[in-house]
Amino acid sequence: MAKGNPTRTEEVFEGLRSDLLNGELAPGQRLKLVALAERFSVSMSVVREALTRLAEQGLVVANPQRGFSVMPLSVDDLSDLTRTRVQLESLALRQSIALGGLEWESAVVATHHMLERTAVNAADGRLNEDWPNAHRAFHQALLSGAQSPRLEAIVNSLRDSAELYRRWYWALTGDQIRDLAAEHRHLRDCALARDADAAVAALAEHIDRAPRKLVAYAREHNLEDPTHGPTRAQRRTHRSGR
Repeated sequence: MAKGNPTRTEEVFEGLRSDLLNGELAPGQRLKLVALAERFSVSMSVVREALTRLAEQGLVVANPQRGFSVMPLSVDDLSDLTRTRVQLESLALRQSIALGGLEWESAVVATHHMLERTAVNAADGRLNEDWPNAHRAFHQALLSGAQSPRLEAIVNSLRDSAELYRRWYWALTGDQIRDLAAEHRHLRDCALARDADAAVAALAEHIDRAPRKLVAYAREHNLEDPTHGPTRAQRRTHRSGR
């Protein structure tokens, strides 16, 4: 690889990753190497390397015949992923509430404080990238008292697998009435009160809401078929009307 290409590859990778995570590229949309090379003023080999990295993260799909495309929005996969997350995160939360000590309680309080003090949106209206990190840390803390590294690892992996779906929910559904701050406060309070049933019920609804809204949107707009996703202009019109 020519000198300077690693830096250019990183720029293309970050640019496309930002577009993917902010809903600027439709689920299933084909990614044309020539157009991307022109957009970023790089060679197609640089674009191909960036797309290969994104494929490794599960954000795009590589097909030998069709090239690269955005991961499609699969209602079946999202539904299965959500059910599995609810089952395993509920198990981990019950164990945390039963087994977690003062250190666990302190971690829950500290990470929730950081989450509540982190703005959801950046100045440009996009999702503030510090917020997903704070959100992840809070949910990891909630489950960290389970005293099961293997269970925690599985749960964290499943949550990471849901990230692109979660971003599509933010970008596409226009779920204006959701009060995330109240949901997180309720989760914190139930956990610290050692009310396992209430905490698990709150967590299940918290996990399920975004997939439920996204599935409804996907079915309404025929997004399961990669060739019939909304155009960027349509998505911008939808977001501006939220």
